[in-house]
Amino acid sequence: MLALLHTSQAHVLTFDRLRNEEAPTLTLYHIVAEHLLDEARRHGVPAVADQVAQQIGLAAEAGARAVLCTCSTIGALAEQAAARAGIPVLRVDRPMAAAAVAAGPRITVLAALATTLAPTTALIEEEAARAGRPVTVSAQMICGAWDRLEAGDLDGYLDRVAAALAGVTDADVVVLAQASMAPVTERGVTDIAVLASPRLGLRAAAAL
Repeated sequence: MLALLHTSQAHVLTFDRLRNEEAPTLTLYHIVAEHLLDEARRHGVPAVADQVAQQIGLAAEAGARAVLCTCSTIGALAEQAAARAGIPVLRVDRPMAAAAVAAGPRITVLAALATTLAPTTALIEEEAARAGRPVTVSAQMICGAWDRLEAGDLDGYLDRVAAALAGVTDADVVVLAQASMAPVTERGVTDIAVLASPRLGLRAAAAL
């Protein structure tokens, strides 16, 4: 059984579909804790460290063999909780970051949440150091996009992400910081390689 720690209910259906495509025999145990992202945005990411560790511990107690954290904002906190829980914990964007480093040295990060900019950039730089590859990371905030998603306007949200993506011209690869951005990869708005985290993350977590 693989546990998934989400901060959005919308990810449940997304990852169930990906499981059916990538690892149909795998059992998923979904934990939805939307308050973690809300509190991280209000009080800073470190403020929710204990709560994230508690959720990882609950997943281990439920019998999970590994945990995949699908929220980029709290992903580092989730990985840090692995030792205490005694099971592997993977942040959903780590495989994406590794793939971005392999794709080229000029990496652009598009984010809909300010709290994700620094963690995603740091993760890519960490993976670059691990691979011994020099990279230049530029990060762009898509203003107003997350407001559309919170209002229930998924199309409006994805339209803003697609517009930002179409405006990137000087990158070897574009990284979509939020898992919820993944549908934009199917729109074909750019010839630049575009990476989203859900499929890569689930595939790597299933391998654990």
